Amino acid sequence: MKIKLPKFTPWMAWIGGLVVVTAAGVAAGLMVFWKGLSLTNLTDMVPWGLWITIDLSSIAMSAGAFSLCAVVYLLGLKRYEAVARTATFIGLIGYTMAVLTLLLDIGRPDRFWHAMIYWNKHSLLWEVTMCVTFYLAVLALEAMPIFAGFGWLRSHWPKLSERMSRVHHYAPYLAIAGLALSMLHQSSLGALYGVLKARPLWYRPDISVLFIISAIAGGMALTVFASMLSARLTRHANVENSVLDRVSIIIGWVLVVYLYFRFWDALSMTYTYEPGRTEGLHLLTGGPLSFNFWIGEIFLGAVVPIILLLNKRTRALPLWRMLALALVVGGVVAYRWDTNLSGLFIILSYLPGEPAVTYTAYSPSLIEFLTGAGIIGYGLLAFSLEAIPVVGD
Repeated sequence: MKIKLPKFTPWMAWIGGLVVVTAAGVAAGLMVFWKGLSLTNLTDMVPWGLWITIDLSSIAMSAGAFSLCAVVYLLGLKRYEAVARTATFIGLIGYTMAVLTLLLDIGRPDRFWHAMIYWNKHSLLWEVTMCVTFYLAVLALEAMPIFAGFGWLRSHWPKLSERMSRVHHYAPYLAIAGLALSMLHQSSLGALYGVLKARPLWYRPDISVLFIISAIAGGMALTVFASMLSARLTRHANVENSVLDRVSIIIGWVLVVYLYFRFWDALSMTYTYEPGRTEGLHLLTGGPLSFNFWIGEIFLGAVVPIILLLNKRTRALPLWRMLALALVVGGVVAYRWDTNLSGLFIILSYLPGEPAVTYTAYSPSLIEFLTGAGIIGYGLLAFSLEAIPVVGD
């Protein structure tokens, strides 16, 4: 009797590749837990590197959940419900990715629970930790009706599936809680940088506003991109093109607002000379980070998507729209990377006889790349296996 093997398809190759990348990340993560942060290129001068960039980016990409859920359940725009469900699932994946990177970065993952027990109410980092924890729980509740729709769950545990689907009745209340928690910590992530007086480039009040605006643009862009990609891969994921078109227009105008604040923020720092801030701005606009800033963040991440999304002809073409949305996501990641490193590369010294401003450098180690790739692979794998069948339900 011959055993019939399943036909090898590109989809199987994609899933297999993600499994390999995720497994390599798990192995590298176990090495970090065993050996500690000595395996990384993080130092006392640059304590936040690739992992924190992934953390900030994954949280930003999850912002579509609170913004679109607020539109659906608080403003009553039910036509966006299918997109909001996709955003909720992406948000859940994004926040679990953020938690994984933080477990690696804190150095002592066995003490992750300390923030819950030992409250430091004067710390923005504590506030971010609490909001992330509670919002992750809210996202899990919001995603329960999505999980309840899975065929294998309905067939094996029908009563559990029925109970999970009832959570949908509490969606407006969860949307209010999610909006409050997410807005709090999205802004507090920027404020966390903005209150560090020892880092003059970060020490400014508008950075929290930039974090919120960029997160809204990036989160909605990833949601629409994922919806369009899912519709191409399966007939079950069918979202009305008119809905995606309206959300794309909103993303374009949010980018206009972001670009205005970004330039206003940068130009306002050129009025006077301030040690550390002026050098940091030069590092960002004319130094090692300048290509990433001008090309990755401003031109490809904002200017080009604005043109493509606000122009009716290019927005109507699926390929151009998907390209614009992907560029928005890349631009938000570039902004997080630029913000994080531009402040860390400048070191102020108050000792006599030493230069007032010195520079440092950082490049991720192999173990950081492997673990970071594993976390990203997990996110892609989770969406590939679970989200696609339920996007358009």
